[in-house]
Amino acid sequence: MRNVKSEDIISEIEKMCADVNYNLPCDVAECVASLVKNDKSIQDNILLEILQNAQVAAKEHIALCQDTGTANFFVKIGKNVNITGDDITSSINKGVERGYRKYFLRKSIVFDPIDRKNTQTNMPANIYCDFVEGDKIEITMLAKGGGSENASALKMLVPSDGWNGVKQFVLEAVKQKGANACPPLIVGIGIGGDFASVGFLAKKALLRQLGSANISEDYNCREKELLGEINKLGIGPMGLGGKVTALAVFIETKPCHIASLPAAVNIQCHSCRRKTIIL
Repeated sequence: MRNVKSEDIISEIEKMCADVNYNLPCDVAECVASLVKNDKSIQDNILLEILQNAQVAAKEHIALCQDTGTANFFVKIGKNVNITGDDITSSINKGVERGYRKYFLRKSIVFDPIDRKNTQTNMPANIYCDFVEGDKIEITMLAKGGGSENASALKMLVPSDGWNGVKQFVLEAVKQKGANACPPLIVGIGIGGDFASVGFLAKKALLRQLGSANISEDYNCREKELLGEINKLGIGPMGLGGKVTALAVFIETKPCHIASLPAAVNIQCHSCRRKTIIL
């Protein structure tokens, strides 16, 4: 059994909050750069400004976006790990509080959804834990802005709707609100499970590396099909028109009831702020 101190987790999460908000992931930056045509179009200018913004944020240690997001954590805990001190949930939340305060990141979480009083800590984080083999802890942080989250949607389709029903649902969601989510977008899609789990699938899909292929050949083809259809909508970068509305479409699936076909779309802005550490 390997012991991991909770204070070590807190310290790593504190640093992670700054790193995630200051640095655009390399795969995202490379994808944006690959779409620049050097044709002096509005689309090109915006893509270049996205890259310039990322360079300034990293150099000056300032947030990529003023909305530093809800802190989401996807955790894999090895069965041969013993956490001493605080438990994993308390450790992550303490790290978030320290990080968002120390690095002057905007606190965006309210205690109550109706009364709207700010917690002033950006807590509580959304924490999803899985227990796996091994003696390590893998923690992935996704800082999710409110604008992109508000553009997301969930629908309980019926089995007869099939793939075409899912596709039309996703296209309509992007068409209605995609321009408000600071495109070019990364579109996470969940299919299957139930009402409670399909939204998680869609958010988990956003953790994939740009350029990666779905392990299912069928869903890999469906991802490419949907990406092409989304980019035909003409929304373009920052909603000002063009052929680059989305950078990627990722699909996660789960078995479901014979009478159900749940589908969810979780939209991410171009500032896809995520990072993984292993303790």
